[in-house]
Amino acid sequence: MADRIVKLLNDLVETSKDGEKGFLAAAQDTQDSDLRDLFRERATDCGKSAMELQAVVTRLGGTPETGGHVTAAVHRGWVHLKAALASRSEAAILEECERGEDIAKRHYADALREPLPEDIRAMVERQYNGVMRHHDQIRDLHDRYRENA
Repeated sequence: MADRIVKLLNDLVETSKDGEKGFLAAAQDTQDSDLRDLFRERATDCGKSAMELQAVVTRLGGTPETGGHVTAAVHRGWVHLKAALASRSEAAILEECERGEDIAKRHYADALREPLPEDIRAMVERQYNGVMRHHDQIRDLHDRYRENA
């Protein structure tokens, strides 16, 4: 059972690392200082979640992941290429962030469908609630910027 939980938590580590890197990339791409600050805060939150998950993986005797998913790295590369080829609007950057948060929501929801020890479930639920708050905030900002475009 511990191996299955370690694998599940390592998937969430990768998801959190993807979010951290994605938000840092968004902070670099935006010209809006308020969005830049928000993206940096979100990156920090994702990094803290990853560290918390890594500590539990270690406690369970596993080796914690240290990076993100390969597909997310490819996606970030594509996003940066698109940004280099055309000026990116804040609405477009927020759209990419919302897409990333949709993926994080799915990974956390999948994890919560699995049987987990209560302490680990509580941590995953708390992190999932944070992902949901981030998603809704990014979605609302995306809608606002899209309306003003």
